[in-house]
Amino acid sequence: MYNLLISAGAALAVLLILLFGFKLVWWGSLMITVVVFTGVFILFSRITMKKVMAAIDTAGKDLQGQRFEKAIRELKDALQYGKWQIYVDGQLNSQIGMIYYMKRDFSNAFPYLEKSFFKNWAAMAMLAICYMKRQKKDKMIAAFDKALTGSPKESLLWNLYAYCLNECGETTKAKTVIEKGLKKMPGDGPLKENLENLSQGKKMKMRNFGDMWFQFHLESVAAIQKHQMSSMGGRMQRRAVVRK
Repeated sequence: MYNLLISAGAALAVLLILLFGFKLVWWGSLMITVVVFTGVFILFSRITMKKVMAAIDTAGKDLQGQRFEKAIRELKDALQYGKWQIYVDGQLNSQIGMIYYMKRDFSNAFPYLEKSFFKNWAAMAMLAICYMKRQKKDKMIAAFDKALTGSPKESLLWNLYAYCLNECGETTKAKTVIEKGLKKMPGDGPLKENLENLSQGKKMKMRNFGDMWFQFHLESVAAIQKHQMSSMGGRMQRRAVVRK
């Protein structure tokens, strides 16, 4: 990453000047060098991230305006900053993959989701679901496990993991996952309810998560459209109440 290289180069130059130019003792020179490296790295990182966040903010406004392709172009253009700052690639690929996925353009979503930042649990869950639909259960499990290392306190993530395992015919493993989730999140209502449902041979209840659940497209298209219409109706009703 360029920011690291520039910072290291600046620090090395200062170290050589202090040691051979000013004849400072090595430990004093080293301390100053560390300060220079840290300062330069922070400065260049802030400059880079300011540009990245500007692109993300612009893409966010495009998404709100339903300009999906424009938002994707903005984020793809910002991928150039991945050469400068660590983790930028993963964060931007996560966003691009999620937009394609939510558009149901799964073939285009997949390569971007594969390069997702592991702490973006929603993107990692979408990747896991893509693997499930491609009959790659081992990779699905690996993706969910990786997502949980970065986001162990997300109730929906644990429930999604169990849901996908259950869909693959692995009900016992699904219950084990929920039990692990309850150790991380004792008393979590959805986890407790779904563990009971699986134990009784019933379907897991996921719709209580609302839009967060429906964005993963694990329901039928008709069910998703019904939910969207219901949500729109609720928003219109709230607006009418406000106007009164």
